Amino acid sequence: MAVFKPTWLVKAVYGLTPERLHQQGIKAILTDLDNTLIAWDNPDGTQALHDWLHTMKAAGITVMVVSNNNHDRIARALAKLELPFVSRALKPLPVGINRAVSRLGLPKSAVVMIGDQLLTDVMAGNAAGVRTILVQPLVETDAWNTRINRFFERFVFKLLGGKAHLTYKEDLHG
Repeated sequence: MAVFKPTWLVKAVYGLTPERLHQQGIKAILTDLDNTLIAWDNPDGTQALHDWLHTMKAAGITVMVVSNNNHDRIARALAKLELPFVSRALKPLPVGINRAVSRLGLPKSAVVMIGDQLLTDVMAGNAAGVRTILVQPLVETDAWNTRINRFFERFVFKLLGGKAHLTYKEDLHG
């Protein structure tokens, strides 16, 4: 079950601060797109997202999207955010994460993968050998293909002790 267990549980990416990330030796964030960085049905993102991205950039922390979506979909979604990305990441396989880490030229110990799904984001990050952060989905609705994963994810949560035993923190240290 270790492959499904995130390193940290955080309510949302916006709770992550450069100070806490630097304390953990993290220099780059790999992040899922839909329902992690932006609501799957809101490609422009929120002001909180824009502020957070600005804070990360000012602190020298790279934010890169690693998504199973195709290149055109991600490019459209990120047009206003100007973030680098890896498309067709093939999560839960570590392929896309390994590509991203290679592009960054950083050791895996300096990278963290953030996502809202155990069966894709956390599993891929753990398989790639990077630390992982599970965040709560930004919205309760999902695209059709994600609803399938959510169904199976319920069983994995039960194996991990149940959602009631998982406590999402405001940041990496509570």
